[in-house]
Amino acid sequence: MTRVVEAVVFDYGGVLTTPVRDSIGSWLAREGIDPGSFSRALKAWLSRSAPAGTPIHRLETGELSIAEFDALLGAELRRHDGAPVPPVDLLKGLFADMRPDPVMFDLVEDLRRLGLRVAMLSNSWGNTYPREHIDALFDPVVISGEVGMRKPDPDIFEHLLARLGVPADRVVFVDDAEPNTEGAGRVGLHTVLHTHPDTTRKELSRLIPGLDSDHHSTEPKENP
Repeated sequence: MTRVVEAVVFDYGGVLTTPVRDSIGSWLAREGIDPGSFSRALKAWLSRSAPAGTPIHRLETGELSIAEFDALLGAELRRHDGAPVPPVDLLKGLFADMRPDPVMFDLVEDLRRLGLRVAMLSNSWGNTYPREHIDALFDPVVISGEVGMRKPDPDIFEHLLARLGVPADRVVFVDDAEPNTEGAGRVGLHTVLHTHPDTTRKELSRLIPGLDSDHHSTEPKENP
């Protein structure tokens, strides 16, 4: 049987890690930030109707430094009592509770054992990546701020495919943001919208012969 899928590409934050929204929720509570002020900024800067070149877009493509973005975000945020939020280490705090998900890394290892290529494609918000670990597992690793392109724009998917050397119709892209999976689909990739490790494994098992639809690992593993 000829394998239809030759490569699987994973997003990082919220796919290979614990949910980003949980880390954001912890940060907002810890710092006493009004969630509404953050939601308004996120909608204005990242929604489907957001104009091109918002602070988040420029952060993701490396045009804004972390300090510059923190200053812009801090100007939008308010504490519960209406006080301003100091624009210091905001992104650091936002990602402080995000951790690699061992179950998803087990899935990556299972795909590698089946002989598939695995790659990573991530929009960076200035968060750090466990590069030693991911560079050993994923080939290529494409991070938006390093290449000056961002999802869901087609150029970053085309860059990824050129690096992979695999036709789009033989690649599956896994992301937790629907605009990104839609962007990948327009370029011709198969897509899986990630909502939970179990459902993502099941979706991939329908596309990849030999991949078990259930996760069976019971051995404790160190987080990468």
